[in-house]
Amino acid sequence: MKLDTLRARSVARYLLIAAMCAITATACGSVAAGSGSAAGSGSGGAPASAGAGAKAPKVSLDITVVRKPGATPQHWTLRCDPPGGTHPDPAGACRVLLASKNPFAPIIKHVQCPMILASSATATIKGWWFGKKVDSVLVDGGCTMARWTKIGQVFN
Repeated sequence: MKLDTLRARSVARYLLIAAMCAITATACGSVAAGSGSAAGSGSGGAPASAGAGAKAPKVSLDITVVRKPGATPQHWTLRCDPPGGTHPDPAGACRVLLASKNPFAPIIKHVQCPMILASSATATIKGWWFGKKVDSVLVDGGCTMARWTKIGQVFN
């Protein structure tokens, strides 16, 4: 009976390791994996192309930046792959966003964040990122400080 218990524990340990590997692989999926059929086929609410022969952008974002409380908000649109929109430098902004790994991923829950505000700037981003809906607010501080440091030049 003791041998059966040891064998069951060993099998359970291997199943736990396999499950953790599968969860990690799923959570750390690449942007290329997320750009599959949803963005290309137009299903799932992905943005439609501008014309019949035009290539639909894989990224279509609506960006609003407020530098400080009471300031006039700045508003841009940004499309990537191909770059375009009303952003002052769409090619540069797309280069920064595409170089970062999943810039609009949800913030991990139950993590302590620094209570530091580098500035009072906030950016509200809505739209589509490789077929996935984006509705994100970034602040230059707190839990989104690292993300702002990585992609903040898009908002400048």
